[in-house]
Amino acid sequence: GHMNTIDLLLRGEYITLDALLKATGLAGSGGAAKAMVAEGRVQVDGRDELRKTCKIRTGQVVAVTGTRVRVMADPDAPPA
Repeated sequence: GHMNTIDLLLRGEYITLDALLKATGLAGSGGAAKAMVAEGRVQVDGRDELRKTCKIRTGQVVAVTGTRVRVMADPDAPPA
């Protein structure tokens, strides 16, 4: 099947998994994001991730049914 790919530009050092799901629109709310993770519907780098506030950093890939989110460094973000 065809996978949708979303590129998320990361401004900080990391984003928590629930915040990423909400930021990309994959979850309609923070509560929905937490439920998706708790139900085992979210993979990080190909592995099931059950920690709602798992830190996602540049270069990691988050997958939910049919959609992949590539986390990339924001070229406009100030250097750390």
